[in-house]
Amino acid sequence: MNKSSLQALINSFPQTFQGSFPDTDISGIALDSRQVNPGDIFFALEGGNQDGHQFIPEAIAKGAAAVVGTKPYAVKPIPYLRVEDGRLALAQLSAAFFDFPGRELNVIGVTGTDGKTTTANLIYQILVSAGYKAGMISTVNALIGDQVLDTGFHVTTPEAPDVQRYLAQMVEAGISHVVLEATSHGLEQQRVASCEFDVAVVTNITHEHLDFHGSFEDYRLAKSRLFRELSLTPAKKMGNPSLAVLNMDDDSFEYLFDVVENLPAPVSKVTYGVSPGADYHALNVTSHSSGLKFSFQAENIQSEIRSDLLGAYNVSNCLAAIAATHAGFEVDEEYLRLGIAKMQKIPGRMEIIDFGQDFLAIVDFAHTPNALERALQTARELTEGRVIAVFGSAGLRDKFKRRMMAESAAQLADVSILTAEDPRIESLDEILAEMAAGAQSQGGQEGKSFWRVPDRGEAIRFAVQMAKPGDLVISCGKGHEQSMCFGEIEFPWDDRTAMRAALAELLGVPGPQMPFLPTKDESFSGD
Repeated sequence: MNKSSLQALINSFPQTFQGSFPDTDISGIALDSRQVNPGDIFFALEGGNQDGHQFIPEAIAKGAAAVVGTKPYAVKPIPYLRVEDGRLALAQLSAAFFDFPGRELNVIGVTGTDGKTTTANLIYQILVSAGYKAGMISTVNALIGDQVLDTGFHVTTPEAPDVQRYLAQMVEAGISHVVLEATSHGLEQQRVASCEFDVAVVTNITHEHLDFHGSFEDYRLAKSRLFRELSLTPAKKMGNPSLAVLNMDDDSFEYLFDVVENLPAPVSKVTYGVSPGADYHALNVTSHSSGLKFSFQAENIQSEIRSDLLGAYNVSNCLAAIAATHAGFEVDEEYLRLGIAKMQKIPGRMEIIDFGQDFLAIVDFAHTPNALERALQTARELTEGRVIAVFGSAGLRDKFKRRMMAESAAQLADVSILTAEDPRIESLDEILAEMAAGAQSQGGQEGKSFWRVPDRGEAIRFAVQMAKPGDLVISCGKGHEQSMCFGEIEFPWDDRTAMRAALAELLGVPGPQMPFLPTKDESFSGD
């Protein structure tokens, strides 16, 4: 168990605290008053729905040794530390509590709207192939040596104390390089502050999460925080690459280039892209049902790359990983090729489900307009038959993308089946109506080119029953996720299981049962 004195934490802390405090032992960090253990320091954070300051009495009753907050507050008999920025303080104090593990590691951050997990995994595989002892913290899991830890989040970056704890475990395990997937929520909420980044990689910045950030400009600003973190990293004993890896093909390129140019400390830049003007660029790209083949060219190097990943868009993810590891850590060409070749298909990312049917069936995580467009373009490359797309749009999230996704599908798929995807407390019928309007705006005709099927299991079943030899059925939006939210309840759900169940029923062979969702209940109204 980690343990530190409050005074030692304060002494190593960059923010200024108001007042003087008696010293006391701190044995842990808690954000939730219900999870406070005796000796913990409790952070009273202000959120969108709740103010942590109102839970201070509960935290004290459970044995909190100190409290950190942003408002004036009279706390007795334990120290109360008032700060300007509660979330930044949480990250900084978490790093101090775990003895600043990022300073003992080479830390590579990966951000972007789409492709973060794939790119992070590619970087990890290249580093391992090159003989480095590497770790990874993604939105799916944490890899620490031989350990695979479920982070329990699956949608965003873990909270700062968890991130710093994972980093500390990596230092203890003798790991030298860590790849950290940084979401816009994680960046905006300072969850990865004080991670001491050495390399920052962006995949792309497209329409997403405007419900949280308010505008595309603010969303883009949140993503740029990863590059701003580069200039805050102190000198490390192993040296600092201090490298920004930018996608020259993305609309965010000029904005991020300017951000890096104007950082207070100098940061090197390297670019990648299909464009010949990029430092690392692709040539002779071929994409087919068994994977990718292309050549990449950089100064004094040209090499042929093969990958099991599906979709020409993954060329960009491969180039990002190549640029980060070659320019950042001088990884040799043979290990770049080997690492990408070793990379297995990621569960729920263009994952083919094969029961011996005479058409292709794929499950993909595409849940943004850009990702859906790329998934459908890839689907079109993989078949000469029809593309039948099953997808939805989440409730309590960015509403603008509902129409955008349906519009893209109307243009790129032959058939769209609009269905549930985590409606939460919103009316599913209203979500589907917004999507239907988007499809109709692009010439879609309900009952001919698109259908509304609220139950996702029935939607997938409908799609496979509709499929003819040579067609392609693709279910998008859930990928590897293991639940779907209706109201405030998470129901067990896996698109891959649902696809297998539908295929088994179609072919009359053994297979899993179709998972149950409340939309299957005849009493479900969708409201």
